[in-house]
Amino acid sequence: MNREESVQHFLNLLKKSRRGNFKVYIGMIAGVGKSYRMLSEAHELLRSGIDVRIGYIETHGRIGTEALVGGLPLIPRRKSFYKGKEVEEMDLDAILNIHPEVVIVDELAHTNIEGSKNEKRWQDVMDILEAGISVITAVNIQHLEGLNEEVQDIAGIEVKERIPDSVLEQADEVVNIDLTADELVARLKAGKIYKPEKVQTALNNFFKSENILQLRELALKEVALRVEKKVENSVPVNTGVRHERFLACISSHEKTPRKVIRKAARLATRYNSKFYVLYVQTPRESIDRIPLANQRYLSNHFKLATELGGEVIRIQSGSIPKSIVRVCKEKQISTVCVGKPLFSLRSVLLSVFQYRTLLNSLSQLNIDLIIIA
Repeated sequence: MNREESVQHFLNLLKKSRRGNFKVYIGMIAGVGKSYRMLSEAHELLRSGIDVRIGYIETHGRIGTEALVGGLPLIPRRKSFYKGKEVEEMDLDAILNIHPEVVIVDELAHTNIEGSKNEKRWQDVMDILEAGISVITAVNIQHLEGLNEEVQDIAGIEVKERIPDSVLEQADEVVNIDLTADELVARLKAGKIYKPEKVQTALNNFFKSENILQLRELALKEVALRVEKKVENSVPVNTGVRHERFLACISSHEKTPRKVIRKAARLATRYNSKFYVLYVQTPRESIDRIPLANQRYLSNHFKLATELGGEVIRIQSGSIPKSIVRVCKEKQISTVCVGKPLFSLRSVLLSVFQYRTLLNSLSQLNIDLIIIA
């Protein structure tokens, strides 16, 4: 480690020591008891003389959860008018001004109303942590950005409110609140999760036993991954192991590139490494020729890549395979992720030739290729 790196390392340690601790309760689905556990922990901290306050809690009318709110200091919510209605949001400024030792923040994936300082509540939490205040929060596994496609395959719906995987990476502690499918369905039927009139609808949709089992598996795997990463980070790196780096190659299409980006991000998380997102702008997609819709798709892809911790690379070139190979050499890529080729009848010969060229080049460089369906 040279002098500059040594100084930066010390500054990072100093900054981390001043930052608040970050604890996340994660669950497979609504109603497993995340808010209940957070509030129970807050009572224990309060009895131990810790200045803990509720920054935001959502009880959903659950009797047991509401009972635990009593006796805990509450920071009033900020009231605003949005589209003609009065709405309540967590008051970030009040939390920072009061500056408790610990604050409880529910619904981590929540989207703030327009006009708020931050677009998302998880960004509010980052501000709170940077101010030296510890945060205890909660989120369901379906709100994790990197698992979006998997959750959609399981439940048949796209979850709109999501948090980047990097938020969990910053957590000092991730705790899984686990229940069996039978226990969860029993809670649902007993009216402990939703009101009676909503129970049957929930059983027919998100709370199907097969859905619960698959979401439970995702939650358990995610927490296990976080524990494994902590262990790896505390053990000296073995220089004899191949260093993994991932490259997601995307186009300006709407959906497939997002799957490719998420796959590369998950792999990078698994191997505790970096990932890059490459877009090669061919003459066919020059600024004066690319459709406005595709420009929007690209902008969203780049935003997603950044949120997930990736580095975006944009290259203007007439040869996509050559550009991919050049970036692989420059960034020492070990694995390339691409979408399934869309061969049209008119361009099939050229496409197959380019694809074969890419495969041969990657093979010679000992680089793995993953094709996302």
